[in-house]
Amino acid sequence: MFALMLTAALSGASAQGPLPPIAPPDPVASALARYHSVESYRVDIRSFHHDMEEHILYFYKKPGYVRMEFIRPHPGALLVYDPDTRRVRLWPFGFGHFPELNLSPSNPLIKGAGGERADRSDVGALLENIRALQQGGSTQIVGQEQIGGRALLHLVTTGGGSFSVSGVHRYELWLDAASEFPAKVVSRDASDAVMETVLMDAPEINATLPPALFNP
Repeated sequence: MFALMLTAALSGASAQGPLPPIAPPDPVASALARYHSVESYRVDIRSFHHDMEEHILYFYKKPGYVRMEFIRPHPGALLVYDPDTRRVRLWPFGFGHFPELNLSPSNPLIKGAGGERADRSDVGALLENIRALQQGGSTQIVGQEQIGGRALLHLVTTGGGSFSVSGVHRYELWLDAASEFPAKVVSRDASDAVMETVLMDAPEINATLPPALFNP
């Protein structure tokens, strides 16, 4: 997701089972509606893009505060987005260490490998992209799976024809059957090649996140 932006800054399952009995007719719309009631969350994110692995502790609080603590590949790096100022503060070598960068979220130094921006990095933005792809295509409910002791609903959303959203033609999405919070997402391009795989572990929904967390 965002590993390449720091590189630039530093340089200048299990078997499928039956459908869950309460699966909504449109799980993507249902998950998005459920997300709109979420005030905050923290989650452990691991993403895989080609031969690059990224590990981030991610914090979000309405109306759009974001904090990313990088564990891999740039341990100690810290990024904070403030929706009031619409600016990103980045400490590539860790908080309190020079330099501290103050950047626009559109700055190419802090865009992810697929063009992701800090101000559009939350789960809501992901679900909105999947919803947009669905409206130009379709969503298939594959079934319920048990992964890591969690009951997950597996969906596949594919754009019609060559339709894509942000370069993604197909999303495979695994939603927690209880919370409807994403647990895993695989994005594919028009040739069906995997663009990125993202795992979201240990989510804490409506976690208590003090204001100081986003204003270090």
